[in-house]
Amino acid sequence: MTDETRPGEGRTTSDFPEPQGRPEFLPADEPGEQADRRSDPPASFGASWGDPSGRPDTPGVSPYEPPGRSDSPASAYEPPSRSESPASPYEPPGRSDSVPPQDGGTRAYEGPSFESPAGPRGFESPFESPGGTRAYDTPSFGPAETGPRPMQPPPFMGAYGGNHPPPPRQALGMGPGWAPPPQGGPGAGALPRRGLNAGALIAIAVVIALVASVLGSLGTYLLTRSGSSGTDPSYSLGPAPTGATNRAPDSVAGVAARVLPSVVSLEVGNGTNTEGASGSGFLIKNGYVVTNNHVVAMAAKGGEIKIMFNNRKTTAGRIVGRDPGSDLAVVKPEETFGTPEITLGNSDQVVVGDPVIAIGSPLGLSGTVTTGIVSSLNRPVIAGDETGAATEEPAYISAIQTDAAINPGNSGGPLVNGRGEVVGVNSAIATLSRSVNSQSGSIGLGFAIPVNQTRRVAEELITTGKAKRPKIGIVLDKDYKGQGVRIASEPAEGRQPVDANGPADKAGLKAGDVILEVDGLALQDGNELIALIRSKAPGAKITIKYQRAGAERTATLTVVADDQPAPTPS
Repeated sequence: MTDETRPGEGRTTSDFPEPQGRPEFLPADEPGEQADRRSDPPASFGASWGDPSGRPDTPGVSPYEPPGRSDSPASAYEPPSRSESPASPYEPPGRSDSVPPQDGGTRAYEGPSFESPAGPRGFESPFESPGGTRAYDTPSFGPAETGPRPMQPPPFMGAYGGNHPPPPRQALGMGPGWAPPPQGGPGAGALPRRGLNAGALIAIAVVIALVASVLGSLGTYLLTRSGSSGTDPSYSLGPAPTGATNRAPDSVAGVAARVLPSVVSLEVGNGTNTEGASGSGFLIKNGYVVTNNHVVAMAAKGGEIKIMFNNRKTTAGRIVGRDPGSDLAVVKPEETFGTPEITLGNSDQVVVGDPVIAIGSPLGLSGTVTTGIVSSLNRPVIAGDETGAATEEPAYISAIQTDAAINPGNSGGPLVNGRGEVVGVNSAIATLSRSVNSQSGSIGLGFAIPVNQTRRVAEELITTGKAKRPKIGIVLDKDYKGQGVRIASEPAEGRQPVDANGPADKAGLKAGDVILEVDGLALQDGNELIALIRSKAPGAKITIKYQRAGAERTATLTVVADDQPAPTPS
């Protein structure tokens, strides 16, 4: 390497021509040949090397031996004294042994230069670092001597092996007191201080925020804690949210708001204040109240009826008519207090799955609203007087089944659809107890009388005081257990199995025939047939399928009415 800016420091320009080639480097696996070549260097080198440490040579001691090795013979590769070495023909003009300190003052161990006299593109020494600092120039050995130095092939082979020159005496890390060279010296600039990166700053900010939050919560707790009782005079949940109470007309709330004013509750006594009954009802045209027969039956024996409207006003009522066979009754209140009448629907349009709402006074809790769906249709139900009176005939109902909660006290209340129209009258519930005197709550099985049957019966009760009994003029075989319903084969209780000139006789039915279907509905037992006929209006036509002598036949019958209700079903 050349340094154009430094003074010559006593160096002389070489008069020798440029070297004809690079120095020879011996292979590491031929020590014998290496020794011969080193002892007899080529003429192009011209001179031997000196001790790069700058110390005087010690006779018999190899400058390449480690310190403290007194028993080592003189090294065959020890270069002759520098004082005897002529100027190297390879020394560049103006070259000085003094190299600038490394890193501002510290010099590495100074080694020989292999630069070409031609300039920077000449041969560079393998012992120099890219920055111009030579590997053997160290502060421990002082600066290298100035002036021209003889050049000799470096003794790269020896006891230390490898392709590197052996370390000089007292080299760094080779003896006691060794320490790494300082990183700066006089005039060396201080290393720049490195700041925190963005990740560290964010982490510190998060920690500060967490600590502040904890301290704030603790301070709030200490400030708001009032004694050991746990009370806080300043505690508040804030005002309730505001909002409109209006609901959509077709919602449950909207339907209930329209129907509730027309629903009433009834309290019935027997006149002796020893027994009583309660139920529900609803107001129809001209101020009449429809309810169940079993709710007001006790009043028929001399008791009184008290009616309470939705506005909590009460009045007395009287029985207009009742029909135990359909479990329906009509009551006339003395005053209605401007109560609106309810709207009646069409039960023939009801299908399974329709949403329904039951409204009534279960257990005396007036104005109770429950919801559900239509679970089934044409469910045969036998309902009777709650008092168990032997004089009352049972009611045969082809009922609408619902899972809306119906409890004692709901009897007589309306079952309405999503439009607020009455589709049934709540009448019975299925319970897990068969005891007459026990009551049980809803288990999701409620039954209502279809409103089309209710409409007909109410009209008859209001106009005549009694209801007509639909019939087809046959007597059933109660002992039959097969499929369908069989007409009795023998007369029973003075009646023939088929009434002469009755609907069944005119359709061609005979004693012993088995009725399988009515209007496409397969019959399970005689109670289902009676309930279906009772739900029809007089004059309605029905189609039946029956079996005679193993052959199936069909016939059409017209339902008629029995003007004088019989105590037993016909």
